[in-house]
Order: sequence, then C-alpha cells, then structure tokens
Amino acid sequence: MKMIDVGGKPRTERVAVARGRVSMAPETVALVRAGEVEKGDVVAAARLAGVMAAKRTPDLIPLCHPIALSGVEVDVGILPAALLVTATVRTVDRTGVEMEALSAVAAACLTAYDMLKRYERGMRLESIELIEKRGGRSGVWVRGSTAPAGRPAGTRPRSPRTPSARPPPRARPARAGRRPAAAPAGRRR
Repeated sequence: MKMIDVGGKPRTERVAVARGRVSMAPETVALVRAGEVEKGDVVAAARLAGVMAAKRTPDLIPLCHPIALSGVEVDVGILPAALLVTATVRTVDRTGVEMEALSAVAAACLTAYDMLKRYERGMRLESIELIEKRGGRSGVWVRGSTAPAGRPAGTRPRSPRTPSARPPPRARPARAGRRPAAAPAGRRR
C-alpha cells in the first residue's frame, strides 16, 4: 500500500457532491419535523457531524491525503419516509474531495440514526454515493451522464497495460531437492 504522490500536480479548484438517505417510518419523520426528538435537533446535529467528518476524513480513511477544504455544505432534506443528506465539498488543491463528501454524508446519516434509534431501530442507511465531481485531470463527472468516446459514465480510459497486454507469468526454476509447485486449479503443466 502507498499514498499516491500528488506533489507534481497543479493546485486546481475541485468540487465533489455526494448524497445518501436514512429511510424510516413516516411516524419517525414526523418526530423530526415537529422537533420532538429527545436528543435534540436531528437536522442540525447531522449537518454538524457531516462538516466535522469532511474535515477529519484523512483520520478515518487510510491513505487519504489531508487537504485544505475551502468549503463544506451539508443539507438534510426531510422526505415523507426518509432524510436525504447531500454534501458539497470544495477545495483548491492537488487532489479531489470525493472522499470528504462521502464521509460527510455517511457521518450525517449515522448521526441521524443515532439520534432516532430510540424510536425506530429498523431505519436503513441507503445509497451513499458520489453524484458529481469537478476539477483535476479527469474534469467533470456526473452520475448518470454519458462519458466521452462512448465509455460508460464514471469510467476512465484503459491504460496501455490491459490484461491482454500483460506479459505471461515467469516460471520459477525448481530448486534442487524440492518438488515443483502444483499447478493452479484448472491449469495443467
């Protein structure tokens, strides 16, 4: 494992948007809407947890670069049977903020669950996903859009080292006094 060296990359504006939801019974949503949750304001706590998580992402995700965030916005929408969390994270740096946006959404959803579990343990955290990213070498990516040159959205061009271009594995010479290793299942020597 290694942390990727981004030292040679230019600092550019980068933005990532992620979302996720906490599905629950309409009765639980009604408690949030009415402000009757014993622990306090679920929306405010979830928003704060999201901002804090975005700032601490390198402490949570191994090999994630610590970067200076220029902005974090976490929105919690109240739907009839769910809370919808959207996080937008911005920076001017050498690497993207997708992990920070995803961490913000995950922490906000977990916080909402924690505050509401007394009322409903069967809530579900669902569809935590990147919606959009802008900036950097790969430019703009938007979930559901078509990618250039007929590639599926969200994919990158294949490197010249595709599986067919890989050299075959080298055979190791047998050492004196040792039996050759068994061939992998499905292969014969």
